[in-house]
Amino acid sequence: MAYETAAIENFDDQEKMLREHAELVRRIAYHLIARLPANTEVEDLIQSGMMGLLEAARNFDPSRGASFATFAGIRIRGAMIDEVRRHDWTPRSVHQKQRQVTQAINEIENETGQHAEPAQVAERLGISLDDYHGIVRDSAVSKLFSLDESFDDPTQSRRILAEDTVAPDEAVEGDQFRKEMANEIRRLPEREQLVLSLYYERDLNLQEIGAVIGVSESRVCQIHGQALVRLRARMAN
Repeated sequence: MAYETAAIENFDDQEKMLREHAELVRRIAYHLIARLPANTEVEDLIQSGMMGLLEAARNFDPSRGASFATFAGIRIRGAMIDEVRRHDWTPRSVHQKQRQVTQAINEIENETGQHAEPAQVAERLGISLDDYHGIVRDSAVSKLFSLDESFDDPTQSRRILAEDTVAPDEAVEGDQFRKEMANEIRRLPEREQLVLSLYYERDLNLQEIGAVIGVSESRVCQIHGQALVRLRARMAN
């Protein structure tokens, strides 16, 4: 393909590329939509993703060593993230409750030396287990991309791929953060590790993960949200 060897400037080649990679855009959109608010339209994500794909076609440089699919995937995901951020829906109360959950998890794990269980956190906060799961779900959605960027930083990756160099101190800090994140993921309960692996590494959506591990999609959402808030609590330290 012409766009595997050079940036695409010809309109016909761009149109062909958009057709050939439309399924990649759709896959990424449906992967993200499962954890976004119900009023988020997948078509809006797809439209933003197509713009990201077009941007990738215009800026792709094969001499940097990345394949076009890898480069485009980063641009597509980044464009969708930017779209969601432009329409931030999160009320201040969600952020406040998230901080309370993070603090409770830290306190319990520091006191017991064990994983903080949902029932323990709910009891510490003086709320029902259902209310706790609601906070976890809203928290996971509201800060969806802060953790996504920890696993695969679209903004940073797009900038690095677009520039010749990155400052050495930024590279060191990024490497150190990823190492610490990897260590904390390995310390998660086994099922939370599995859900994160299937979601972030295998690109399965929540429904597909539920089929793999034999639970409902809503239960996967709870496990995933619990893993995210636990990671945030530990990384905050």
